[in-house]
Amino acid sequence: MDRHDALEERLAHMIRAMDDLSDVVTAQAREIDRLTRLVHLLCERESEREQMAGEAPAANAPPPHW
Repeated sequence: MDRHDALEERLAHMIRAMDDLSDVVTAQAREIDRLTRLVHLLCERESEREQMAGEAPAANAPPPHW
């Protein structure tokens, strides 16, 4: 194999590796977006739960007969 062929082969492997890494980064970006939306939803739910806590009796308060 001459030098030119060796360089072409290395370039082909590098292009393949770059494409594989690009696919991984794209999948990770989608997962990060999904998890970010989920965290936002959970934060909203917790905020609503905290607002409702003032309206309901506290869970740690002893019952009135104590």
